Amino acid sequence: MADIYLLLAIFLVLWYFIYLRKIAEAARKQAILYCKKEGLQYIAIARRSSRLRFAKQQGIFWHSIFDIEFSGDGQSSYQGTIILHGLRLVDVNLPAYRINTDLH
Repeated sequence: MADIYLLLAIFLVLWYFIYLRKIAEAARKQAILYCKKEGLQYIAIARRSSRLRFAKQQGIFWHSIFDIEFSGDGQSSYQGTIILHGLRLVDVNLPAYRINTDLH
């Protein structure tokens, strides 16, 4: 009987890491799409936190915050945040940034 619990615990830990990786890939994809849509240069993304949360409308979900590094002019870099609930993009917060005003 103890073997079943051990296998279940191992399975849950593996599932946890695989699902967090899936969330990270979704965040990266959303960040790249957002930067492309806004005319920004995507540089990098890093997970700040992931927590299990509960809301009446959504039930239980993973609330994940990612730091995104981007550039508006190709020379300077800025950091913003992306928030996901599960695999769904909820919010993007970017600071004021310099844009490229050269018209070629």
